[in-house]
Amino acid sequence: MEIEECMERLLAEADAIEETEWVDIDKVCGRVCADNVLSGMMVPHFPKSAMDGYAVKAEEVMRTSQDEPVKLKVLGELCAGDFIPFLHEPMSAVRVMTGAYVPEGFDAVIRQEDTDYGEKEVAVYRGVSQYTNYCKVGEDLQKGQILVPKRMRLTPLHIGLLASVGNSEIEVIRPVKVSILSTGSELCTVDEALAPGKIYNSIAYILQTAIRQEGLSVVSVQTCTDEEELLTQTIREMAEEADILITTGGVSVGKKDLIPEVLRALGAKVLFQGANIQPGTPTMASKYENTLLLHLSGNPYAALANFELYFWPLVAKMMGNESYTPKCSTAVLACEYPKINKMRRLIRAYAEAGEVTIPSEVHASSVIHNLAECNCFIDLEAGRAVQKGDTVKIRFYKNGF
Repeated sequence: MEIEECMERLLAEADAIEETEWVDIDKVCGRVCADNVLSGMMVPHFPKSAMDGYAVKAEEVMRTSQDEPVKLKVLGELCAGDFIPFLHEPMSAVRVMTGAYVPEGFDAVIRQEDTDYGEKEVAVYRGVSQYTNYCKVGEDLQKGQILVPKRMRLTPLHIGLLASVGNSEIEVIRPVKVSILSTGSELCTVDEALAPGKIYNSIAYILQTAIRQEGLSVVSVQTCTDEEELLTQTIREMAEEADILITTGGVSVGKKDLIPEVLRALGAKVLFQGANIQPGTPTMASKYENTLLLHLSGNPYAALANFELYFWPLVAKMMGNESYTPKCSTAVLACEYPKINKMRRLIRAYAEAGEVTIPSEVHASSVIHNLAECNCFIDLEAGRAVQKGDTVKIRFYKNGF
């Protein structure tokens, strides 16, 4: 089964999350907007100056020149934040600073450099047309204008727009809740002493960090020994509080690969098992009650590669926002890769400026240190021979490892 069919089966069981919550705008960046957010006001809500200079009536200074300047009476001065409703008089001006209110009857601003900087009377040496250096009411935002569309992922710009109209909080989709269960009697957490035959559980730390980095909720991270009854009960309990439960290990054909048996005991619906891909051929997905389960290999690289393949598109479906899905592209192979693979293969690589290289010669599923040199996979078809200069498909990582 190709990974595309596996993904179709997985996504067919996923529903978009509809639950929402209100969050302060200083904590909402990266979250998904629950509904269209409209501007409740004009921005700016008063006419203001775009320059330090003098507010004028444009028609009164259109015929001025350096040799024959127009002279205007200065009614007063306004800095940003001031409000004095000066009334326009024929042949008058108001000294204004950048961002200051422009009183009614004045429709342009002369740069101070084009005047003699007069305080009681100002000589204007260059004319302007109407609305020059003048910010109209609603120039930036109109009342009722959409600030953030529904299911848009909020960016720093969106936060600024919300602040500009006085919104202190916004309704967002509650984040996908994820739990991570690492299976294997050999696993230790980093605060345990490492006994002979044991290994530290690095993959759980990578996964939970990658998930939290995207603003999602990791509700539980646990480790379970290779005991079928205990594993069954642990999955049952962890699934109750998660939208997605990720397991690592236990999916191959070894004596302690218990996940298939556990799923049968739970009565879970198996969505796929055994894709045409290396690494991670044994990867499985299932559904238990209302929770989707993604069962990854215990080999770190295989787990990470298949996490990237399946987890992020699943989140995109549930959050209703495609920005979670890693980008796919093509690139020109800038190095040699002489191996011909019997199965479709994900090769760790680095892509930049339309070219892709393979920085490391080590491709074992148990090795992950060289992922720090990479930013994508080459998705290479089974049986394809490639050489330098060929165009290949690449899948960028969602986050750097």
